[in-house]
Amino acid sequence: MTVRHLGHAAAVSLSICLPTVVQAAFGRLTPEICDERLDTWSRKILSRARVTLEVFGRENMPPGETFVIMSNHQSFYDIPVLFQALKRRVRMVAKKELYVIPLWSHAMRAAGFVEIDRANRQQAIQSLKGAEAALAAGTNIWIAPEGTRSNTGRLGPFKKGGFQMALATGASILPVSIDGSRNALLARGYRVHNDAHVRVTISRPIDPKAYGPSRREELMQAVREAIGQHLPQERDAARETRN
Repeated sequence: MTVRHLGHAAAVSLSICLPTVVQAAFGRLTPEICDERLDTWSRKILSRARVTLEVFGRENMPPGETFVIMSNHQSFYDIPVLFQALKRRVRMVAKKELYVIPLWSHAMRAAGFVEIDRANRQQAIQSLKGAEAALAAGTNIWIAPEGTRSNTGRLGPFKKGGFQMALATGASILPVSIDGSRNALLARGYRVHNDAHVRVTISRPIDPKAYGPSRREELMQAVREAIGQHLPQERDAARETRN
């Protein structure tokens, strides 16, 4: 796919922003409306790029349970992929750099996405408290613990904020592995390629209460292993280390 198609993705994204902002201004925006728009948006984005999606492990998401969803992050396409793979009410924790476009940023905030500025500790704490309130209200919160997209497909270092949120709320962490999205669009790339096949694997939930604050590093490692076990790049690296 060419840069022209990436422009289509931007156009589809902006097309849902204006009605979202207007309805929010008049107090008519509901979570159900946002859910429907996000579903339509993500389907259009993937369809235009002819992304095929294979999902394993949906049985690991018991009905009625709300999760802190943690996944690896390889591409912008991870976002529409997750909406289509999970089929749940999901809002993401997004770094402040994604909020630079005025209309887009207003729509994200109105829809319940959580802005976080990791350089501002106090603001980051307040943002995570907002995410905790959303979890309590039944919204699944997705966070990429790497904090940014991987250039290689390998897992980067994990940030602590999402784990602190899970420990504070007691919500189980749902590890999700995304393999193949970088074949549609590389991290920080502009050229989108058609016909990527993306495999999403949902692992069993991990209960943070079984670890507690004193064993947070162990919890982070458990989630890292759950995500990494379904990523070819991580398996290849592990084999090289053993050899």
